[in-house]
Amino acid sequence: MEKLSRIFLLTMLACALLLTGCKSKQVGPYTPTGNNRPEGSLTDGFREGQITEEMRPGQDGFGPSTEGLDATGGAGTGSLFSNADSQSDAYKREHGRSSPEMKPIYFDFDQSVVRADQIPSMEHNGSYLINNPARNVVVEGNTDYRGTNEYNLALGERRAASAKSYLMELGVAESRIRTISYGEERPLFLGENEGDYAYNRRADFVLE
Repeated sequence: MEKLSRIFLLTMLACALLLTGCKSKQVGPYTPTGNNRPEGSLTDGFREGQITEEMRPGQDGFGPSTEGLDATGGAGTGSLFSNADSQSDAYKREHGRSSPEMKPIYFDFDQSVVRADQIPSMEHNGSYLINNPARNVVVEGNTDYRGTNEYNLALGERRAASAKSYLMELGVAESRIRTISYGEERPLFLGENEGDYAYNRRADFVLE
């Protein structure tokens, strides 16, 4: 009998301990800190909607500078591409920094003549401008980095002027076309190989 009583007491004690352990813990409110902040939360005192510029290559001696795909730093008004898409190498090879509706053209080394294989792109751009008479365009001339800065600015201007002349031959009014040269200052690709140089020798077409 004494043995049964002892077993009963031990069973009751075990149940009491289990019930005590099952009580819910009190958890304090979550306070985001450091790298554990939720995605999209405000950090480091920045206000909502404030845009900050990342340090790009070329600032503080980290190599040549690169900018966005068009004159505003984005993919152009009305683009169907996400920002991630517009920064991909594939997108840059196809669109350069041109507006999404337009196509860039590419030049041979130290040349400003529109190549035969670039004529379809020129015809595409001319057709768009003729069919959209309210739109104007800025033709941006670019070069690879070889040569002096002054020479490349002049070469970029010749490339932009050559593309402008071709648009005019296609029927686009001169008053709707502006040109600017960036020379070597806005490379799309920073590699030192012929593939990257070829994509930097370019005229972009940015709609206004």
